[in-house]
Amino acid sequence: MPNIDLPLDQLTTYAPALPQPADLDQFWSATLAEAPDPEPTFTPVDTGLRCVESYDVTFCGYGGQPIRAWLHLPPAALRHEPLSGVVQFQGYNGGRGLAHEHVFWALAGYAHLVMDTRGQGSGWTTGDTIDAAEAPPAQPGFMTRGILDPSTYYYRRVYVDAVQAVRTLRAHPLVDAARVAVTGVSQGGGLSLAAAALVPDVAAVMPDVPFLCHFRRACEISPADPYGEIVRYLKAHRDQVEQVFATLAYFDGAVLATRATAPALFSVAVMDQICPPSTVFAAFHAYRGPKEIVVYPFNDHEGGGPFQAGRQLRWLAAVLEK
Repeated sequence: MPNIDLPLDQLTTYAPALPQPADLDQFWSATLAEAPDPEPTFTPVDTGLRCVESYDVTFCGYGGQPIRAWLHLPPAALRHEPLSGVVQFQGYNGGRGLAHEHVFWALAGYAHLVMDTRGQGSGWTTGDTIDAAEAPPAQPGFMTRGILDPSTYYYRRVYVDAVQAVRTLRAHPLVDAARVAVTGVSQGGGLSLAAAALVPDVAAVMPDVPFLCHFRRACEISPADPYGEIVRYLKAHRDQVEQVFATLAYFDGAVLATRATAPALFSVAVMDQICPPSTVFAAFHAYRGPKEIVVYPFNDHEGGGPFQAGRQLRWLAAVLEK
């Protein structure tokens, strides 16, 4: 893949001053104040895996709407003290999948919650949560649903769901609420940044090649979807450009990163066609907490893959030990 973005030496210093809505904090405070108690239910499921104990989870998300998830726990013989936890968010148009699909963090000894993304899960893995909302006409996909107003935008609902997922895992009796981290790849990385900003005392955040960052630049240079959904919408709605980007500023990971302070391990791929590396570096440089970034110079949106997963294992263990 060709490099569509700035040279690496310029990327490492790329820190644009992004506009922040004057009422950003009030908007999210009011939004989260409306969130109900998650009231999770945990139903045991037989996955056929002998080393993981799994539960079908339902909790109250945005508007009290039911959100599905999987909870995976290490076997009882390995649970000698309250467990550290990891909440995993999924990539674009991926759902929670089947019960046995995503058990990586449970195998490493963590309580592992895999959140379904409302309305998604018909792309690369399955989902089970509907998005109960009415919105004006939009491009196919999720990026432009309700995009003319932050109060109706699709990701307002999803970001609240992400906060509720963290609350759900923290409330589990086997989990140490002070040692819950968030992670995800692409959209999951963007949701991790949002969760770290909106739940400021999460223990750690691990956003891999994060999506939903520096929207305007991403739309200007990315040759691929999902940012292409916004481009096609604006191609039709020529008079709504500034209104659209004013909405997106409330959900921009590079803006919300200024509210996040947990230790963070980012990753970025320099040949990424979907999440241009400058958008990732914009979020990284804006991030207020202690942070590291791993650069993969010759990778596209697959990023570091299993190499990054190995780094995360070692990094998170070290952070939680502190």
